Amino acid sequence: MRIKKHNIFLFLLALFLISCYEQERNCKDYKSGNFEFTREIDGKVETSYFERNDSIQIETFRGKKDTSSVRWVNDCEFILKKINPKSMNEKKAIQIKILTTNTKGYTFEYNVVGQTKKQQGIVTKMN
Repeated sequence: MRIKKHNIFLFLLALFLISCYEQERNCKDYKSGNFEFTREIDGKVETSYFERNDSIQIETFRGKKDTSSVRWVNDCEFILKKINPKSMNEKKAIQIKILTTNTKGYTFEYNVVGQTKKQQGIVTKMN
């Protein structure tokens, strides 16, 4: 009976340690560079490419370029705001939070500032 209690204790300890594991977040590695973001829009896979430095992001999507200002809230969160919006919808800022990082890129969640609906995506670093 003593061995079984010991095994249960070890199992619970291992479970506790695994639940405390925190995903890697080296967000500073992604403050600048060239990136690719692929997502599905209206049933079609679309890819955008963007170059970001500490304060500007230039995105190419469907052959058109847009420039946004980048304001870092902390090392893993930033706000994107189009510099020359062409519609009311484009005037809305986007909040981005990097959730996890790896050697190839990062996973993030994003939403329009002031709205609670969040979406997730994966960005690949090109350089």
